[in-house]
Amino acid sequence: MSIPRLEVSAPVVEISIDEGSLTPPSNPQKLGWWSGGAQPGARLGSAIITGHTVHTGGGAFDNLGQLLPGDTVGVTTSRGQLAYRVTAVTTYRKQTLAKSAAQVFDQSVPGRLVLITCEDWNGKVYLSNAVVIAQRIA
Repeated sequence: MSIPRLEVSAPVVEISIDEGSLTPPSNPQKLGWWSGGAQPGARLGSAIITGHTVHTGGGAFDNLGQLLPGDTVGVTTSRGQLAYRVTAVTTYRKQTLAKSAAQVFDQSVPGRLVLITCEDWNGKVYLSNAVVIAQRIA
């Protein structure tokens, strides 16, 4: 996956939900695609990709919440390169994201890319999640 505005280029590996949580790969430089959702490029559903934010730096998604509508995201698949344009960037408090999970993870919407990471480090834990929605353009 590449995000030019953030100078991100990171490999994506398959992940699953473990005990009700979608946990990114342990390596903060890797991103995880949720295999229970749509694949990137699918005509229907949300392709969910999650990654770590590291409060000291070094996480692939450290600055995800700084994306703006109109920014581009590239995803390389076995079928080739896909391009997406960011349409929304939202920060959810952890409790609010849990309540909004059905909308964020929706598999009945036209195909889209959803990027998720933690945000708002308080010195002990992250209080929020940044969620980026992007629509395929090529």
